[in-house]
Amino acid sequence: MPRRPRRNHTPGFKAKVAIAAIKGDRTLAELAEQFDVHPNQITTWKAQLEGGAADVFDAGNGAKPPAVDVKSLHAKIGELTLENDS
Repeated sequence: MPRRPRRNHTPGFKAKVAIAAIKGDRTLAELAEQFDVHPNQITTWKAQLEGGAADVFDAGNGAKPPAVDVKSLHAKIGELTLENDS
């Protein structure tokens, strides 16, 4: 029997499987058969979802970090280099 090629699952698919596991209306074996993944993988995704669920409600979530002005940073580095050399 040939080995199955390695598969990469999308984050959306992983979330769907993990949410189905959290619901608990089907067994792990049933979910593994339905989604064609190993039961251990479902358990891992479920644990990751439960561990990261609090981040969804973080106050800073969704806010983009401020844009970095590379030119001004390079200018500041140049100034500090000149000060150190003096």
